Amino acid sequence: MIKIDLDKVELESDDKVVLQALLDSQDPNIHDDVEQMWYLLNKVWEEMGCDNKNIDWNKLGLYYAHPVWVLNGLFTQYDKLSFSIRESIANYIASKNFQKICDYGGGFGTLAGEIARVCPNAEIDIYEPFPSVYGKKYIQNFHNVKFVDVLDKEKYDCLVSTDVLEHVDDPMQTFAEMLESLQISGEALIGNCFYPVIECHLPKNFHFRYTFDCLSRAFGLKKLGRIQGAEYVQIFVKNKNKYSKKLIRGGVIISKIIYPLILSLEPLRPLARICKRAIRRLKS
Repeated sequence: MIKIDLDKVELESDDKVVLQALLDSQDPNIHDDVEQMWYLLNKVWEEMGCDNKNIDWNKLGLYYAHPVWVLNGLFTQYDKLSFSIRESIANYIASKNFQKICDYGGGFGTLAGEIARVCPNAEIDIYEPFPSVYGKKYIQNFHNVKFVDVLDKEKYDCLVSTDVLEHVDDPMQTFAEMLESLQISGEALIGNCFYPVIECHLPKNFHFRYTFDCLSRAFGLKKLGRIQGAEYVQIFVKNKNKYSKKLIRGGVIISKIIYPLILSLEPLRPLARICKRAIRRLKS
């Protein structure tokens, strides 16, 4: 069960009441804290009448402004795995000595705060359309972090986006907007989860789990690898500004068409890996 002492957190009184009610409504049959947090996010989703197939964007806007996301942010501060991932991302950024960093969709600033801790001389912007009151208070602890609602073109030498694109209406359009703010030779650190983990991951985007890497090349990106300790976060370097929108649109259409076929072949993956290892042994 998730245990957070809300009396030790500077919250608005109304938010505290809502969050305490959520904590009191946890499912006693769920013993993994991450899954418990997913349960609470889904609980609010259902209570607000949201639907991830017949999408009402007004309802989604209200959902993402709900205090449950403050609870999610508080949870990531205390959860060991979440902290470890955040620390790994921040340490990678520090190792590259980036000076202007954007955390796109950065919640109330837990990742930005960790980056600020290890990069005290960097300028860190959080692009977040739904900044909470608590988030605004939280980042006051860091002199080099601020929320922004506009992205300047080619401003940043590092852009971070974790767990964002699976939530949006048009991931490729959002990705393009992100990349416009990145300098040539700058790095984009992108962590996606195009899987049905929680209800607010939109099923119409799941096909990108197989094609995102390929489409990223059409944007003029080169994949450098993954962040050690946060392996779901991929590292891309931006090589050019111009790209073909027609090529991207065509790639998305193809991605949607081949998705059912690839999905149907997914159960064969373990067999394919066994065959691959067997062939390697025979060759050796």
